[in-house]
Amino acid sequence: MNKDLIIIGYSGHAYVAIDIALALSFNIIGYVDTNEKKLNPYNLKYLGTDEILLQNQYSDTELFIAIGDNHIRSKIFQRLTENYPFASLFHPRSVQASLSKIGEGTMIASSAVINPLVDIGNGCIINTGAIIEHECKVGHYTHVGPGAVLAGNVTIGESTFVGANSVTKQGVTIGSNVTIGAGAVVINDVPHNSVVVGNPARILK
Repeated sequence: MNKDLIIIGYSGHAYVAIDIALALSFNIIGYVDTNEKKLNPYNLKYLGTDEILLQNQYSDTELFIAIGDNHIRSKIFQRLTENYPFASLFHPRSVQASLSKIGEGTMIASSAVINPLVDIGNGCIINTGAIIEHECKVGHYTHVGPGAVLAGNVTIGESTFVGANSVTKQGVTIGSNVTIGAGAVVINDVPHNSVVVGNPARILK
């Protein structure tokens, strides 16, 4: 591929994204963050804060927002989307069906499976080993955790967090800004701005 790439954010989630980018032969020219990190496992150059990107110095370079917080990722994406293209990172050992649709700036991690007629928005994280079955819709900036399963025809709003190893029953609708706890089994619709945990999942707030 050999496209130039700038990573936004440089901590735990970024390490996974960087590893995928390197496997896809991106040329990572550096990272931006609020400050230079003492821990630099990939020996990346610190370019400054994201303010430097507003100067259009790197206007021909693709960006990837490697920040786990859905709301921060959303704000940065919307701030920079008019000036930069966003790379999507699909791990070579992930599966995307030919009729699936995946937005800009989305990461599909190792062993994740995206089945036919799935629609995933911009700036999403589909983490290691997650399974998104046929005809699911995942809103912008949502994070589907490691090992989570969305059965067919599940709809999820924007900026929702789906916890690791949770299971969502076929046909369920989950709102925006929802947090689904790790290991939860979701069998009923979940309204916006809720936190749900347990088996079967119940609303905490």
